[in-house]
Amino acid sequence: MTTVSVAKILYPLYEARLKRELRGKKRPKHIAVMADGNRRWARESGFEDISHGHRVGGAKIGDLVRWSAEMGVDVVTIYLLSTENLRRTSEEVELLFEIISGVVEDLATEDYSCRVRLVGNLGLLPEDVAKRMLDSAAATTEKPGLTVNIAVGYGGRQEIVAAVQSLIDDEAAAGTPADEIAAKVSVESLSEHLYTSGQPDPDLVIRTSGEQRLSGFLLWQAAYSEIWFTDTYWPAFRKIDFLRALRDYSQRSRRFGK
Repeated sequence: MTTVSVAKILYPLYEARLKRELRGKKRPKHIAVMADGNRRWARESGFEDISHGHRVGGAKIGDLVRWSAEMGVDVVTIYLLSTENLRRTSEEVELLFEIISGVVEDLATEDYSCRVRLVGNLGLLPEDVAKRMLDSAAATTEKPGLTVNIAVGYGGRQEIVAAVQSLIDDEAAAGTPADEIAAKVSVESLSEHLYTSGQPDPDLVIRTSGEQRLSGFLLWQAAYSEIWFTDTYWPAFRKIDFLRALRDYSQRSRRFGK
C-alpha cells in the first residue's frame, strides 16, 4: 500500500477524532490567519516558478472559509498582502493582485455563504485593482454566514496611525476644540476607527510556515489573542491542521492579562 493510500485512510479517521475531541469545548469566534510560506513551499516542492505557490495558497482560502463555517466561526481575517509585500518585484506584486482579486471574486459567488470585507489601505493599490476587489466585496453585503476580512495593503502600525488620524479628523469636524481632542482618545474611541471597527477582536491567531512572530498583523486587536504556530507552509495547510489549532485553543486558559 502506498503512502498516499495510507494517508487517504488515516486522515479521515484523524479528522473524525479531532472533531469528537472538540465536542462541547470552547471554540474561537474570530480566527485570524497569517497565510505564510507560499514561496518556500513552491521552492521546496521543486517548482522553479514561485507563482505556483501563490496560486495554490490562494486556492486554499476557500477551504479555510468552508472549514470555519463548519466549525461555527463567526469571523475570519486572512493576511494576504502586507505593505512590505508591495516592495517585491513588480511581476510578483501584479501576480498577487490578480490572485487576491480572484479570491475575493470567488468568495462572492453562490458557492460561499459569507460577507467579504477588505481591511487595509486600498489607496496603496492601483485604482483598477482596488475597484475590482471593492466591487466583488460589495456584492456580498447581504449574504448570510460568516464575515471574511481580507487584509490587503495592510500594516499594523499604519492601521493605528490611520485610526488616530481619523479620530482626530472626526473630532475636528464635530467642532471639538484642539485642546480637548486628546481627552477624546480612548481604547473604545480608537477601536471604532480601526479597519475592523464593529467586530470582535480575534480569539485565535494562526501563523503558518514556522515563523513565530506577528509581523505587524492586527497589533491592536491581537493584544490578548491566543497564538498558534505551525511549521506547515500555507499551501500544504490541511483541515486536520486547522482542527488541531482549534483543539489547542480549547485547552488554553484565557486570562486577558489578568
